[in-house]
Amino acid sequence: MATAGTRDRIVDATAECFRRQGYMATGLKQIASEADAAFGSLYHFFPGGKEELGAEVIRWSGRMYMQLFIDIALEVPDVVSAVGRFFTDAAKHLEETDYADACPIATVALEVASTSEVLREACAEVFESWLSSATEYFAGAGIDRGEAHRLALCMLSLLEGAFIFSRAMRTTEPVLVAGAAAAAAVEDAVRRQG
Repeated sequence: MATAGTRDRIVDATAECFRRQGYMATGLKQIASEADAAFGSLYHFFPGGKEELGAEVIRWSGRMYMQLFIDIALEVPDVVSAVGRFFTDAAKHLEETDYADACPIATVALEVASTSEVLREACAEVFESWLSSATEYFAGAGIDRGEAHRLALCMLSLLEGAFIFSRAMRTTEPVLVAGAAAAAAVEDAVRRQG
């Protein structure tokens, strides 16, 4: 019997596979095995198959990563510290997973954004939600809304680009350098607004 717990395991297992090996290299049989789920349960929950499952995983992962940033922002004293800590934590996670576990949204976007409109739209939706949330966060710190949007785009672009460099070069240096640049840009914007 397919349960909500089975659905959650399928989504979680798929997200992990996407982070580590991408969309194209992840098969439905592998997902069922990793999730300890009957193969038929994938189609029970995702009748549209791998593409529907992929879109759900992208959206789910986007919410999860947004929550990570929110949790960090609640723990630190200011916006500059939050940005710096987010990048530092990302670098630690990359190192702990031997550079295999980065952002599944970027991994999927690079692979299939030009071949699957469903997955491109899901990736765009997540990126837009991150940009909107980060813009609001920076604006809440007193930064002009236009500047807050540019900072959000800069920070996320630095992060996603740094993930690619770090995974290929097997070093956290790109993430740490990108984080220092993002934090410096935010600090400069806060200083100019003050």
